[in-house]
Amino acid sequence: METPLSTSGNLPPKPGTRPPLQLSGLDFKLLRVFMAVVEAGGFSAAQNELNVGLAAISKQISDLEIRIGMRLCTRGREGFGLTEEGKLVYQASIELFASVDSFRDKLSSAQNELIGDLSVGVIDNTVSDINSPLIAALGRLHSESPKIRLRLHASQLDEVERGVVEGRLVAGIVPVYQRREEFDYFPLYEEKAYAYCAVGHPLFNTGDITPEVLRQYEVVNHRYAIHRDKANFVTYDSQSASASQVEAVAILILTGRFLGFLPEHYATPWVREGRLRALCPDQVYLSTAFNLILRHNAPRSPMVKAFAAALGVDLKAAT
Repeated sequence: METPLSTSGNLPPKPGTRPPLQLSGLDFKLLRVFMAVVEAGGFSAAQNELNVGLAAISKQISDLEIRIGMRLCTRGREGFGLTEEGKLVYQASIELFASVDSFRDKLSSAQNELIGDLSVGVIDNTVSDINSPLIAALGRLHSESPKIRLRLHASQLDEVERGVVEGRLVAGIVPVYQRREEFDYFPLYEEKAYAYCAVGHPLFNTGDITPEVLRQYEVVNHRYAIHRDKANFVTYDSQSASASQVEAVAILILTGRFLGFLPEHYATPWVREGRLRALCPDQVYLSTAFNLILRHNAPRSPMVKAFAAALGVDLKAAT
């Protein structure tokens, strides 16, 4: 008597199992939409990134869920969130597109042409720093390799670091407060910050000020800027005002109620307008190293090498 095994030579699929998904061009498109929704934090937030309406995004995510047979996320009144299957598919998608990019890099390298996406993370509010080589480097890279699609993401330090670890970003340009074993570090430049007060603060029009005087006043705690040297100049306590971004620190200082540290390049416009004053600048300042970070031991694609070269970085000189 013939059986499915004798006629096909293979074991029949177990009841209830799905055949392996054969990825098509449509699946790649749907997975990219899914990644964009996750990284934007929801359907509505992804509309600008994808340049399509909410209904179209919702349908594409539903189509993807049907194709792979999994519910990937919650939406509607529950708010957006990934299911456990959604988290797995998101991470697998990052790995999939990284592999595709690597394949494309190898082909373009063989053709002596760089093609593909270069996703780089930078810290917000650094555009005004003339010491940063980033703007000139991106211009040079685009001039030499115009088929590279530049994808620049400005956000907080922890978001840039997470993006590099997860593979969503191939590189980051960040301030280094403490080193992490997940990264290789390549020095770029130094950023100098001073203590400032604003119009309306008691120290703004005070003549002779010594560093010791600063301890008598409330200071904004810039949460991710973990400088040990700050303790030499100011005192923080649990009641201190706090902020997570440079702009938020500036807003609190400009109230005239607080002292705070700001990068010199960022504070300069308000200093020129007479709204901010640097306090004891010859004695009270912080210097922060900005580095290019790459994931430790990750392969360096031709695009990453070209980007590093444009920055003036020697990838053999990781610190």
